[in-house]
Amino acid sequence: MEVYLVGGAVRDEQLGLPVKERDWCVVGATPDDLLSEGYRRVGKDFPVFLHPETNEEYALARTERKTGKGYHGFQFHTSPDVSLEDDLGRRDLTINAMARDGDGNLIDPFDGNDDLEKKILRHVSAAFSEDPVRILRVAKFRARFASLGFELAAETLGMMKEMVSSGEADALQPERVWQETEAALAGPDPHVYFDVLRDCGALAVVFPEIDALFGVPQPPEWHPEVDSGIHTIMVLEQAAKLCDDVDVRFAALVHDLGKATTRQSELPRHHGHEARSVKLVNSLSDRLPVPRACRELGALVAEYHAHCHRAFELKASTILKVLQKTDAFRRPDRFQKFLLACEADARGRTGFEDRDYPQAGYIERAWKEAGKVSADQVANAEASGAEIGAEIDKLRLSAIKTVKAATTRQVP
Repeated sequence: MEVYLVGGAVRDEQLGLPVKERDWCVVGATPDDLLSEGYRRVGKDFPVFLHPETNEEYALARTERKTGKGYHGFQFHTSPDVSLEDDLGRRDLTINAMARDGDGNLIDPFDGNDDLEKKILRHVSAAFSEDPVRILRVAKFRARFASLGFELAAETLGMMKEMVSSGEADALQPERVWQETEAALAGPDPHVYFDVLRDCGALAVVFPEIDALFGVPQPPEWHPEVDSGIHTIMVLEQAAKLCDDVDVRFAALVHDLGKATTRQSELPRHHGHEARSVKLVNSLSDRLPVPRACRELGALVAEYHAHCHRAFELKASTILKVLQKTDAFRRPDRFQKFLLACEADARGRTGFEDRDYPQAGYIERAWKEAGKVSADQVANAEASGAEIGAEIDKLRLSAIKTVKAATTRQVP
């Protein structure tokens, strides 16, 4: 039995990046061999085992044969005679098809290290086209390594396009789409992930609501970039600069979905797109296993981002309504994320990337002052719950009016 370090750990070591997890390939062994040494089996489709001490994953070397559409349309073969090169040859990208033996020697049958040096993402073999999840994975890796200057090989992009046109991408499962998307959203350049999906045509398959935004015009006086799809990508890019939260980045991505459903006769204006966006956020979140935090923040930003942009024009009563609708007093952390997503939207426009966003500070001051009001300040101890609530609203409205008056004196 021979054991090799494989995959991302080898790649990241070669790049000088920290290794977060290690995967191992076992050659010349059977499941019984590993079980006899205390390994615990966890894989259903193919034999994967957890080390009895480190809990790291050890997989028997395997080959695979395409038997049907999609990620699950494979038949796997494991036996002691499957070689390390056989196993590496079934992997997606050359940079992920390297191994290291027990003496630290690099094993690189597909020139992955050369592609690392050239900063190229290239598929290992024609078998790449058999698994549609690889479209998502390549887009994710392109986003992860964008800051290092990695580019996608033209032949690999061409193969991804063929996979989409042949219908192979239609077999992508919602759970796997979200898994890869969530990982990309958590990365340093999530907007690149969606750029790659659009370049190969897969965006229309997995995120048709986002793909439909491209080509839809907006008023150039407010959106010099004009195109709604370009604006969306720019907003996501700005959100990634502002914070690391996946729910903020998701909200940035979906905040304007309703613009794709604006009547042609109304373009480039988008009256009422906020309500339409909320419906599309919810339908997208129904189709994919989007976490509740992402879904809720996405819907709130879709519905109320325009209110935040027009904060200085709003009546005190409208500001209070926004604070109530966003549940700002009970869920302050989420409200802060709401403000960040709105700021990303304001900055996600050509020429506005470095502009200040004073609206967030103003809304935040109003929220903090209104939040100081409590039930203890209501004089009538015999009042009902509804009466106490109404009185609290009055006091909060008064606090917001005070903030508004002070702010009005400061703004020319």
